[in-house]
Amino acid sequence: MKVAVLGASGRAGSEITKELAARGHQVVAIARKPETIATGPGITAVKGDAADPSALAGLIAGVDAVISALHFDISADTLLSALRQAGVARLLVTGGAASLKLPSGERLIDGPDFPEAWKGAAMGGINFLEDLRGVTDIDWTFFSPAAFIFEGPRLGTYRGGKDELISDEAGESKISFADYAIAMVDELEAHNHPRARFTAAY
Repeated sequence: MKVAVLGASGRAGSEITKELAARGHQVVAIARKPETIATGPGITAVKGDAADPSALAGLIAGVDAVISALHFDISADTLLSALRQAGVARLLVTGGAASLKLPSGERLIDGPDFPEAWKGAAMGGINFLEDLRGVTDIDWTFFSPAAFIFEGPRLGTYRGGKDELISDEAGESKISFADYAIAMVDELEAHNHPRARFTAAY
């Protein structure tokens, strides 16, 4: 596939870019500072600003899918506008864990251990997902990962789910950026969650 990665120089975006290229996909890797994008066969680094939907549409035209690894200061409407202008039908979004459900049934963000200082940023992801839920003309998927994503080894394994937070035997919900990228590219290829949210953790 030919895939555009937005925010390709960030921690999630760079791992996704490398994982895509390693599997033989063509990657249009877009960032404000393309010189910081991972290089290699199959990767074309492009300077772009996702805040401008018309300009972004020109960069993503002709790709099979867009994977967004952007922060949520870029709205769902902005990204969707760019995809519509470019004629791209598929969007995968790197999201947050805050709206995943705890065993109690409440959202992680509403639980007693969620840091108050993180709630503002977390609500950006929650609102983005809600904006996507009513969209029917774009085939979107929202990836809510583990509660803790860290720089670590590529184990090549994870457990998948939908709306419930996944925790290990120690009660920790975590995944490395490298394995997060595997889960994202697996979803791109398998297409298991059209117009839905999924999660992955160890």
